[in-house]
Parts: sequence; structure tokens; C-alpha cells
Amino acid sequence: MTTALYRRYRPESFAELIGQSQVTDPLRSALRADRVNHAYLFSGPRGCGKTTSARILARCLNCKEGPTDTPCGKCDSCIELSRGGPGSLDVVEIDAASHNGVDDARDLRERAIFAPARDRYKIFILDEAHMVTPQGFNALLKIVEEPPEHVKFIFATTEPEKVIGTIRSRTHHYPFRLVPPGELLEYLGTVLEAEGFSAEAGVMPLVVRASGGSVRDALSLLDQLIAGSDTKEVAYQRAVNLLGFTHDELMSEVIDAFAEIDAAKAFSAVDKVIQSGQDARRFLEDLLERIRDLMLVSSLGNDAKAILRGIGPEQFDILTIQANRFGLSDLTAAAEATSKALSDTSAASNPRLQLELLCARVLAPVSQRSIAAIHQEPVALVAAPTASPAKTPVTPAKTATSATPATKEAKTEAVKKVAPAEEESPEPEAKSVITAPKQPVVPAQDITTATVKSAWPMILETLAKQSRSAWAVAFTTKVIDFKDEVLTLLFQSQNDVDAFKSSQGAAEVLRQVIREQLGVVVKYRAKVAEAPVKPESKNTVEPTAPEEFTTEEELEAQDTPVEVIQASEPEAEQAGEFVLREVLGAKPIKGEPN
Repeated sequence: MTTALYRRYRPESFAELIGQSQVTDPLRSALRADRVNHAYLFSGPRGCGKTTSARILARCLNCKEGPTDTPCGKCDSCIELSRGGPGSLDVVEIDAASHNGVDDARDLRERAIFAPARDRYKIFILDEAHMVTPQGFNALLKIVEEPPEHVKFIFATTEPEKVIGTIRSRTHHYPFRLVPPGELLEYLGTVLEAEGFSAEAGVMPLVVRASGGSVRDALSLLDQLIAGSDTKEVAYQRAVNLLGFTHDELMSEVIDAFAEIDAAKAFSAVDKVIQSGQDARRFLEDLLERIRDLMLVSSLGNDAKAILRGIGPEQFDILTIQANRFGLSDLTAAAEATSKALSDTSAASNPRLQLELLCARVLAPVSQRSIAAIHQEPVALVAAPTASPAKTPVTPAKTATSATPATKEAKTEAVKKVAPAEEESPEPEAKSVITAPKQPVVPAQDITTATVKSAWPMILETLAKQSRSAWAVAFTTKVIDFKDEVLTLLFQSQNDVDAFKSSQGAAEVLRQVIREQLGVVVKYRAKVAEAPVKPESKNTVEPTAPEEFTTEEELEAQDTPVEVIQASEPEAEQAGEFVLREVLGAKPIKGEPN
């Protein structure tokens, strides 16, 4: 029967403890200067060295050559407190999870009165100190506040906030942290070599990632892989299956599907994940980790090797090839979609659906942009004709809206006057087409609703390149009107309007793109598509609410001002006589006005 790795490789001095220099350095300085406190509180995540450090501190205090920062390892006290030692009578380790009451505290207090049997100090190590009840802590308060000269207390806990303040304030508190991946990876390599084993490329980073920075967890996982290995080399495939990670080939298949905009390949990969029985959350975590690696490679290039420790040259080359197939904005959008899917999966009853929705979110903007690039023709802006002097007068419009009725003859004459001016305009200039540059700048006064509608596909295409999330909110909208720098957009539902308002930066990014394309800073007005209201009669003119599938011609017809037809003079005269005779009882006076 073999001893577990985490017990065989437990540190016996502060110099052997990895990743906790913020604790070991001040403790060693205090030991060298003989400024040792009577009570210590070690806190931090599990498996990071709290109890081990408490035992090392006990060895340093009771060493024959101590107090010292480096135990000799030869005296009786050091031997008894070593890895395979039986333990010392003067070092009492108590599991506070099962000894947390007032009676246990009273028993400890009575034992603390007696002098050490052999060593310099009687040291009490309370593991899982947060499990002690408030009454138990209060029973210990007096002895912790004013202990005998020969007594030292060391509290170890993962939840220091549960230790009552009166105890915590009387201790020196040292917070432990999770071990950084680089140090843990190097340490595991040393242990693996000492055991006479090796590992295929990619195995050790998986162990480090699965341990989450806990040295004890990492050693336990490594011990499990060594025990289950058929040869002296730990296989990558076995490590992936045992630790539950996604295989690198399957992960590369998903990334390639996203890069190639291949929906069939992406959904096939999702099916493989489900059919293999893999946890959906673990797959999403692995995918998010891979996208993060690609973002680092895309941003830093070869400098990313300093951050992506444990990745071999071949794997780094694969990451470089994959990163070059994406833009940084695409990777950022994919990371956001994956992160959202990861949070949604925890409460989802159908994890497969979440994975498929993720593929749809990632692939939809890319495919939409690709289709737009194929079918989009160059956006053309019709050159505004030179203003003609004949067009300048607006007398007919004023006549139509004035209180004096306009006769049909006057209207006909006005039309005849305007018509020649339109014919005088050179026909080639009116029909000339100017191809829009990549970022056309059009004067604000020349921008019309038609201009915005014609440029809208290019605006959406540019928006997709700059922000995938903003594009996802705006691509279903339609342009209804543009007037006085106010852009009226038609949304399919109120939910889309809320998403446009609440989406971080969507409205601002769209405004910036419109400014780049058209040279104007717009304000927004939102309309929600509703079912059209049928008019009661032909003479009734009521504007209908815009509908989801309303054509552009219909929208333009809705925006056209309704012409008001004035009554003719004979009809108005007859109506006036009727009112005078029947309503007012008066007689109309015939004659010319003065």
C-alpha cells in the first residue's frame, strides 16, 4: 500500500512551501528576530498549505536549535513532526469541526495550564476553526487573550469571517492564496520526475487547471493519473477522459466550424458532445478557455507564450493558425456569447439547446455579413441637382395651405409654370450616379430618408465588423424616416426596443457608424410594428401603424402629406345660403362687397 502523493511530498520547511511568499517571508523574519506572537490565524482556500504551515511553525518553535526559521530535522521534536513522524505530545492538533463546543473549549483550557512535557512550547493547532461555535470561542477568549508563556495558538480556517472578532483581533492574521499556475506546473513536473514518470504534452496543464490552484488537489489528481497509467507515461487521452475535459480535436473542430461559418460542422460537434455524455458546462468552460487563448494569441502574437504556460510549440502553432482566421472583434463576440451560454446553462433544463443556441449566435452574424458581402451592390447616391431659380418660389405650396380657396385653374397654371423648370434641368446630371466611397461624408442638409435607406445595408455591414453584439440588436430594424437629424427606426417588437436601449453601447456604436458613413450625428426615435388598422371608409384618411413586413413603398406613402382638397366657390356659396336661411332665419343680401 502506497502513501498518497500529497502526504509524501508535504513540505517540512517554509523554504519548500510554494506560492505563499506573502506568508512565509514575514514569518521567517519574525522567527529570526524572535518576535513570535502567542496566536496566529491562517486563512485561505483549501489545499493551499494552512495546516502544513502550522506544523512547520510548530517545528520551528520547538526545534532544539530554535526558535529558527529553518528546522534542523535532526532533533526529537523535528523528527516527531516530520512527514512520517508519530507526532509530538506538546503539539496538539484539534479538529474544530468535531470539537467545537463549550466543553471542548473548557478541556483545552485546562490542558493549556500544564507545562510542556519536553519541548519549549505547548502548541495548539485548531483546524477548521470557523466551525467552533460562538459559545466555544467565548470560552476560549480568556486563555487566548492572556495565555501562559509556554502556550501558542494557531487557528487554520477557510472562512476567517466566521471567527468572532474578539478572537481574530488577538491573532496575527496571515491570508493564504491559491498557487499561481506557473509555479504549480513546475512543481508538478518535479514530483512527476521524482516518481519516475513522464506525461504527454498537454497533460500537466489539464491537471493544473482541474486543481484550481490547490496544491493538494493537484497532487491527488496526479496520483490518480499515475495509478491508472499502463506505462511510465501518462497518456493525454486518458487524462482528458478521467478529468472530464473536452478533447483537443473536438475543440478544434468547433473552432474551425466557427471560422468556416459551417453550421453543419458546428451542430455535429454539439451532437458529439451530448452523445459522449460530457457535461455541457464543462464543454462551455473549455470553449471559453480556448477562445481566451485565441484572443491572447491574436493580440500578443508570440508574446502570448509567456502567458500560455504549459502549451507546447505544436499546440501554440495550432492556436496561431486558428487565431489568424478570426478578427479580435469576432473572438470577443464569441467569448461574450459563450459566457452568456455558460451562465444560462446552470439553470437550463435542456443543456443541448443552450449549446445549439450558442452556435446559432456565433454563426448568425458571421454568415449574415458574408451574405451581405456577396449580394451587396455598391451603394449609390444620386447627385442632388443644381438648384434652379424656377424651383425656388414656393408660392403654389403656400396657396394650397392658405385660408383662401385655390381654384383648379390656379393650380393648373402653377403646375405649368413649374414643369418647364424641371425640363430645363440637364437630364444626364439628374441621372448621374456617384459611387459612394468607403466612408462617404454627405452634408447633413442633403441627407434624406432615401439616402439613409440606401446606405443602411452598408451601415449594418460596418456595424457587424465593429461590434457583433450591437449588430445583433440592430440588424432587424428598418428605417422609416429621417428628418432634422432624428432617425426613426421600426422595431419588430417592444422587446427589441428594450434590447436596443439596454444593450451596452449598441446605440452609441450605431450612431458612430452612421456618423462615419453619412457625416451626421443622429438621434433615435423608435416605433414598434403593429397590425395595420383598416380605414372605415375610402374618404377617411388615418395613418396606420408600421407593420413588420411593410414594404418601403408603403412606408413612403404613409409619410407623404395628405393633400387637402378645398371646396369650389359655387358649392361654398350654396352652403352659406343654407345656413343663413335654415339655421339663422336670415335672408342673404345679394350685391357686391364695398
